[in-house]
Amino acid sequence: MTENSENEVSESQIAVHWREEEYFDPPPAFTAQANANDPAILERFSEDKFPDCFTEYADMLAWDQKWDTVLDTSNAPFWKWFGGGKLNACYNCVDRHAAANPDKTAVIWVPELEEDETVRISYGELLRQVNEFAAMLRDFAGLDTGDRVTLHMPMVPQAIVTMLACARIGIVHSQVFGGFSGNACGTRIADSGSRVLITMDGYFRAGSITDHKVKADEAVAEAARQGQEVDKVLVWRRHQGEYASATPMADGRDFFVDEHIGDYAGQVVEPVSQPSEAPLFLMYTSGTTGRPKGAQHSTGGYLAYVTGTSKYYQDIHPDDVYWCLADIGWITGHSYIVYGPLSLGTTTVIYEGVPNYPDAGRPWRIAEELGVNIFHTSPTSIRMLRKVGPDEPAKYNYHFKTMTTVGEPIEPEVWRWYYHSVGKDKAAITDTWWQTETGGFLGSTLPGLQPMKPGSCGPGALGIYPVIYDEDRNEIPKGIGRAGNICIRNPWPGIMQTVWGQPERFLDVYYRKYNSDPESKDWHDWPYFAGDGALEADDGYFRILGRIDDVINVAGHRLGTKELESAALTVPEVAEAAAVPVIDDIRGRMVEMYISLKPGFSAGPEMEGKVTKAIEVEIGKIARPKNVWIVPDMPKTRSGKIMRRVIASVSNFTDVGDVTTLANPEVVEGIKHQVQSAKVARGDTPRELSQTELAEIQAFGNE
Repeated sequence: MTENSENEVSESQIAVHWREEEYFDPPPAFTAQANANDPAILERFSEDKFPDCFTEYADMLAWDQKWDTVLDTSNAPFWKWFGGGKLNACYNCVDRHAAANPDKTAVIWVPELEEDETVRISYGELLRQVNEFAAMLRDFAGLDTGDRVTLHMPMVPQAIVTMLACARIGIVHSQVFGGFSGNACGTRIADSGSRVLITMDGYFRAGSITDHKVKADEAVAEAARQGQEVDKVLVWRRHQGEYASATPMADGRDFFVDEHIGDYAGQVVEPVSQPSEAPLFLMYTSGTTGRPKGAQHSTGGYLAYVTGTSKYYQDIHPDDVYWCLADIGWITGHSYIVYGPLSLGTTTVIYEGVPNYPDAGRPWRIAEELGVNIFHTSPTSIRMLRKVGPDEPAKYNYHFKTMTTVGEPIEPEVWRWYYHSVGKDKAAITDTWWQTETGGFLGSTLPGLQPMKPGSCGPGALGIYPVIYDEDRNEIPKGIGRAGNICIRNPWPGIMQTVWGQPERFLDVYYRKYNSDPESKDWHDWPYFAGDGALEADDGYFRILGRIDDVINVAGHRLGTKELESAALTVPEVAEAAAVPVIDDIRGRMVEMYISLKPGFSAGPEMEGKVTKAIEVEIGKIARPKNVWIVPDMPKTRSGKIMRRVIASVSNFTDVGDVTTLANPEVVEGIKHQVQSAKVARGDTPRELSQTELAEIQAFGNE
C-alpha cells in the first residue's frame, strides 16, 4: 500500500449500487433448436462432477490416443488437462470435415471494398491450402515441431491458413494484432524466440490500402536489438503478383509466399499427433510491467474448451453461418473465429475492414447477403454503430438467432439497442466475460436456458465456479452491493498453461494472491485471480466492473500503463509520464497521458505530438492517447509514487478526494484548472459517471 493508503480505497472496498435490470427470456424459437436447452446440462457440469464434466467437451474432438488423466494437479497451478491423450488441432478443424463434406464452405472472406469479390473457401480447398503452406513452412522455412513463429497479419483468409498450417506440424504460432507497431511486434518476436516472421504487404482500412510490410522491417530490427535474429520473412500479397508496399524486399531474407508456394502444389503433410499438453499458440497480453505476457495455450485442453463453449454458448450448428466481427490477432479471433467454429464444422465469416465503411449499414448488408444467423462483436463496435447508424439495422432483412458481445462490459442502454434494433427482439444475447489468459468464456448466460439481464454477463459458465473475495480472501456474499476481486475457484481446460518463459510471473500475477499453501496439490487451494472487479447479485449473476490493476481496456484491447509510459519516456525531453483512463462513450475507455519535462524544455503542440508519435511507434495506433497533458509536476506520495488516481479523477471531472497527504498537494489545483479548462474549450464537456465508472476511476492506480 502507498503511504497515504488510509485515504484510498481498493475496488474490493467500494460499495457500488445500481438499479437491477429486468430479465429478458430467450425467444422460444431459439430455445427449441438450442444445443443446450435441457436443464440436465447444469447438473452435468455441477461442482460435484468436476473435473470429469469437461470430458463432454473433449468428446467433441477426434483423438489419436485417448487421455488417461482428466486433470493432473501434481504441479499445481500448472494444470495439465487430458494427460496421455494425443491429437492434432488442424485435423480437428479441417481434415475430418473435409473428409465428410469437402464442398461445405469453411471460410467466407469479405474484403473491405464492396466492389471486390467475396471469397468462399470450402473445407476441401482449405485442406489443400493448409497442406501446401505447411509443406512450405517445413521445407522452405525450415520449421519443425516445437518451433515458434510470429505472425503479423490482418483480417485475410491467409491468416487462418497460416495458423492451421502451423498447428498441422506442431509449430507454436504467435499472432500479433495487425494494428500493433513494428516495434511491438519485434518485442514479441524476441520474447518468443521466433526465427521466422510471416506478414502481408498491405490491406484495406477505411477505404485505403495500408502499407503493412514496412512494419516487418521495424520488427526485425527491434528483435535484433533485443538479441533475436530473424532468418526469413514470408510475405503474403494482398493482390497476387502485385506489391502493395513501398518498402523494398530484403534480398535473402524476405520472400513472397505466392512465388514459392507453387513448389509445394498438391503436397500432403500428415498432421503431427501432439500430446494434449503441447503448446498450440502464444497470445501476448499487456501487463502491469512493460514486458508483455506470452499466454501459452495448450492443444487438447484449449481446443476442447473453445469447441464446447462454441457449441453451447454461441449455439453453433454445422449448417449455421457464423460471423465474429473481431480480429484474428486477439484471443477472440483465435477461439471464436478460427478454432472453435471450425472444430464444429460450421461456416465462419471474416471481414477485412472497419465496420462502418463505407457507411453504418455495411455490417447489416453483409449479414443479409451471406445469410449470417450468429453475430459476435464488441461493445465498442456496438456503441459506434448505434451512434452513427441507429436506424440502419431495420433497413436490412437478416435474421440473427444469437448475438454475442465480448471484450468489455456493455452498458444496459447499449445492450437494449443491440437486442431491440440489431436483434429485432428475436435473438438471444450472449454477454460474455473472459480474458486472453482464460482461452474461452468464463461468465455468461446459457442462451437456451437462462434469462438475460442487461449489464450483467450472467453466472459462471458451465464448469466454472466464480467467487468474489476481498483483499484478505474473505468471500463477499452475493446481493449486498459490495465489489471485490472476481476469482475462479477451479481450473478449466482453456486456462493458459503458463507465461511463456516466465513461470514465476505466472504464479505472481494469477495465483499467489489467494493461495493458502504453496506446496498444495489440491486445486481448491489455488483460485485464479482475474484482476477484474465485480459484484454478484442475489440471482448469482455477475456484473464486471473492469480492471483493478494498472491496465486500461481500450475498445476491448488491454494496454498496460507501464507500456504506455515507457513509450512516452523514449522521448528524450520527457522526465515523467503517467497514463490514465478516461471514460469514452464509443470506445469505452481511452488513454490520456500526463507528462512532465526535463529542465530547459518547453510545453507545446510539438512536444505533445512527439509523445503521441512515440506511443504509436512503440505500441501502435490503437494506443494513441486522446490527449497529452504536459504539466509542471505530477501529484506524488512522499515516497515518490505518481498518484494516477488523482489525475484520472481530473481527466474524468470527478472528485480528486483528499490530497492533503501528498508530498506536493499544491500541484493538483493547477493541473485541474489546466486540464479541465482545456477540455471544456475543446467541447469535451463532463457527463455524470455511473456508479460503476466512478468506482473504476476512484480505484485506478491503487496498490
